[in-house]
Amino acid sequence: MPRFFICYTERNTAMNQSFFLLIHNLAGRNAFLDGLAIFFAQWLPYLLVIGFLVLMYDQIGSRRKLYLFAEGALAVILSRGIIATTIHFFYYHARPFVVYGFTPLIGESGSSFPSGHAAWFFALAMVVWYANRKWGIWYFILAALMGIARVYVGVHWPFDILGGAAIGIASGIAINALLKSSGDYSSITS
Repeated sequence: MPRFFICYTERNTAMNQSFFLLIHNLAGRNAFLDGLAIFFAQWLPYLLVIGFLVLMYDQIGSRRKLYLFAEGALAVILSRGIIATTIHFFYYHARPFVVYGFTPLIGESGSSFPSGHAAWFFALAMVVWYANRKWGIWYFILAALMGIARVYVGVHWPFDILGGAAIGIASGIAINALLKSSGDYSSITS
């Protein structure tokens, strides 16, 4: 393996571990922060799905409702169900609690990279952003907070979250572009 690649990989691993320790070392010091992180890491995803369904229901006309639902479902299937799962199948990356030998604040198993939660909810945030910019901004903020919380509770490395976010955003953009190019988009969204 070329020396440049080895140095690059070692530097990124060290940076990933440093960012992880910076965030995770706050865990266990304050019960309120721990509870908040557990909520954001484990329960916020359910609220984001409910919020998406409310936004979908709020659309005028059954075609727009169906279109938003289909766009969200396809983006999530592509990001979490296909891309992230394929990466997990071919590339195993140990979770932080496995590497450092501690008990995380929430249960999780399997490969760490990329974060399936980040892939799912950044894809959903992108779809929401296309449908409603104000809601979309909030979805991106909440997806980012969920990602940070998952680092805090000890189940992900920071680069897992960044990788999942990139996959999710790219999937949302790709599905939006695909749907726009495949039919009479203006009659559905106007």
